[in-house]
Amino acid sequence: MTGHIGIVGCSAEGAALCYRTICLEGARYLGDYAHPEVSMHTPPLNAYVACLERGDMEGVARIMLDSAQVLARAGADFLICPDNTIHQALPKVLPRSALPWLHIAEVVAQEALANHYGKVAIAGTRWLVESDVYPHAFGKKDLQCFLPPPQERGEIHRIIMDELVNGRVEAGSIDYVKDAVQRWKGEGCTAVALVCTELPLLFTHTSCPLPVLDSTRLLARAALRRAVAWGRTSATC
Repeated sequence: MTGHIGIVGCSAEGAALCYRTICLEGARYLGDYAHPEVSMHTPPLNAYVACLERGDMEGVARIMLDSAQVLARAGADFLICPDNTIHQALPKVLPRSALPWLHIAEVVAQEALANHYGKVAIAGTRWLVESDVYPHAFGKKDLQCFLPPPQERGEIHRIIMDELVNGRVEAGSIDYVKDAVQRWKGEGCTAVALVCTELPLLFTHTSCPLPVLDSTRLLARAALRRAVAWGRTSATC
């Protein structure tokens, strides 16, 4: 028996990649064709976007809590959210949530620390890059964040919101992000954190100039480990 994972979805692409990773990699821990029980709830993306555009983190938190309640009723033991941007609202969510959460930025920071990546470039939406989500998580581990300059933030934000969340991968966008990562390498970055859960779609098509911290898959793997450990703990009670 394992823990039941609840996925609070935001964009379809990010949620789907997280779900798929949990299901496919479960066999590593549990045997052929096996994975923990998983439930997912995904409200319409435009509800989140409307809140983000007006800076309404309380509104984001309410949507996340609504999903949390649905997943609690479905039997989830703990929750994950494969969307970095809306983690800005997690401090408002945690005190009001009936279930515990894994924090995606803390998972990524732990992986960066384990690999001795001292200076990590942060690639994500403008909303995320301009927040304190990653500086705070990385600061607790004495890791340095490199935040792209405003022009690059804007273009990467456009690529994410106009293309990737809609499942589109444009050749020009692949080249743009790859060239940006090459510039960040020249700034002394030792890795790049893909902290938009759709950005891995770009790097299935090309190699990356820096080691990649894939927040989507790292969160999924952390959830798998938590679910397996949850089951072992329950078995000894």
